[in-house]
Amino acid sequence: MTASATNLAPGQVQTVKFVESLRREAAHEPDPVHTGEIKKETQIIAIYGKGGIGKSFTLANLSYMMAQQGKKVLLIGCDPKSDTTSLLFGGKACPTIIETSSKKKLAGETVAIGDVCFKRDGVYAMELGGPEVGRGCGGRGIIHGFETMEKLGFHEWGFDFVLLDFLGDVVCGGFGLPIARDMCQKVIVVASNDLQSLYVANNVCSAVEYFRKLGGNVGVAGVVINKDDGTGEAAAFAQSVGIPILAAIPANEDIRRKSASYEIIGRPDGEWGPLFAGLAQNVADAPPVRPTPMTQDGLLGLFSADTVGRNVVLEPATEFDMCGVTSTTKPSLEVIYDAA
Repeated sequence: MTASATNLAPGQVQTVKFVESLRREAAHEPDPVHTGEIKKETQIIAIYGKGGIGKSFTLANLSYMMAQQGKKVLLIGCDPKSDTTSLLFGGKACPTIIETSSKKKLAGETVAIGDVCFKRDGVYAMELGGPEVGRGCGGRGIIHGFETMEKLGFHEWGFDFVLLDFLGDVVCGGFGLPIARDMCQKVIVVASNDLQSLYVANNVCSAVEYFRKLGGNVGVAGVVINKDDGTGEAAAFAQSVGIPILAAIPANEDIRRKSASYEIIGRPDGEWGPLFAGLAQNVADAPPVRPTPMTQDGLLGLFSADTVGRNVVLEPATEFDMCGVTSTTKPSLEVIYDAA
């Protein structure tokens, strides 16, 4: 504490100490960002994307293929819709951690692994869940779910891969948890050849880059192009931000129909087996990289002007537009002094 602070009142002394502590913290240089190979035995991968873009479809089939390849995989649904495990389990709803822990708490019981974790053909899966509509924050539900998993020994579980399915549209704290707290090593985005899904993918890249500048270690491993119709906007996006394409899943009627029927197509002996086998290999091998997020104008530039309205001119509204009359501007009586 400075010498001049010795004559201050107790409250002022506390303020000075607080300010000095903030200055010391601000002066501390963060550790250099990680750019080498992933060292953890378990790869924890967060998958983000716009709602309805096909994250759950991609992850259910990816996790199934990984398990068929002999990997021990845990699939965690972090989307309040809880549709990730539904596809894996043929449409059957999986009891969520939030729902189960609430019931157990009311009954005075503790949550066990068997209450919230289920398996199919070598894939282990669980859903964090979310609050009822209008009755809580989905992000807070995510945080509560991870806290419960930690109590169940999450950091001691021996998986080769842990895949986290996150809704990319929402940007509140809980949904950004893996990136903000280095809870995963890398992020994968699922997108298509449409502006809204690429806008979400770009937001995720922006979040990754933001936390890398703060000393974070998470990187983007690549993009999965779902419902690819060959128009090329998603591929152009990947090239612009500097991330690889891990797989391009075609816009195919057979895939759409089987997905709608909760059928797993990521089977080694199936028609789409090679596609998901390649995706599994790419997901395992792709290193986390620092993306270069695009500007809004850059995103619009991926599409034709007719598609996104890039030629629209913003015309300022007038007071007459708003009120139907035009008022006379009167001189202000406010005295404005020149800066000293």
